[in-house]
Amino acid sequence: MDLKVKFRFFFIMLVLFSPLGYAKERLHFLIPGGAGGGWDTTARGIGAALSTSGLIDVASFENISGGGGSKAMAYLIETAERQHSTLMISSTPIILNSLKGIFPQSYKDLVPVATAIADYGAFVVKVDSPYQNWQQMLDDYRIDPRNVKVAGGSVRGSMDHLVAALAFKKSGVDARQLRYIPYNAGAKAMVGLLSEETDMLSTGLSEAIALAEQGEVRILAMTAPQRVKYAPTIPTLVEQSVAVKFTNWRGFFAAPGVSEERLVYYHSLLSSMYKTSEWEEIRKRRGWSNLKITGSDFVDFLAEQELELEQVMVDLGMKP
Repeated sequence: MDLKVKFRFFFIMLVLFSPLGYAKERLHFLIPGGAGGGWDTTARGIGAALSTSGLIDVASFENISGGGGSKAMAYLIETAERQHSTLMISSTPIILNSLKGIFPQSYKDLVPVATAIADYGAFVVKVDSPYQNWQQMLDDYRIDPRNVKVAGGSVRGSMDHLVAALAFKKSGVDARQLRYIPYNAGAKAMVGLLSEETDMLSTGLSEAIALAEQGEVRILAMTAPQRVKYAPTIPTLVEQSVAVKFTNWRGFFAAPGVSEERLVYYHSLLSSMYKTSEWEEIRKRRGWSNLKITGSDFVDFLAEQELELEQVMVDLGMKP
């Protein structure tokens, strides 16, 4: 074993078996959206957990909005040589926006590092809705698809729409007949549901739980593979005989050319973070689920989700 190989082996072992790996340092988070959004709150929450727990010295943040995330992606790629300590936060829309041709880049132009949290899809009805479960709603849909209008807080072809379409498709009905009513924000979609403009709301689980706690809505189903500990009464689609397991993940990407040693460090850092009380407090307050998929497993996960979403878009006539 030559000297270079010995050094690399020693370095990787040091990172793997140390809770900190590198000496404490500054970690920079690139956020491809504005302040207060999902990417922003996730990056800042993770940065806060890492710094206050002492796993890193300083967390810094940079918001670059525009193009559905493409402006930040392009910046990370163009400045890769000086982004040694930068992680860009992203989520499922990085796949959707590429499939829809909103921007030319894709996750394949970056280096997937790891997922961090999951926010599953959820389907919400008014508390006095006649639908007590997913199958009752489907029965009404089978009689006439016009009976079930589904609200979402974003445009057709967005996450809210495609997750609903996937659930209907896997339920054995024609998702092309789905009456999806787009609103330009989740709050407006909620108003549409409560005013009975629509019959069901497609949204994220964390948002759905917050709505249900107000006592005006019920959650018919969610797309997690199994019930979650922080909401044990909410049924999954799987347990209602619908084979849908869909994760709206949020995670991190590094600039092209990042070293393997650096990736090992990032993986170790996130593993250590999950064990801290600082992170657990932030996670519970936000209603997030831990989801750690790293390295080649993350690449495979992205490829599988890309194929699944592309097929839904084809089925809906949104992609040839």
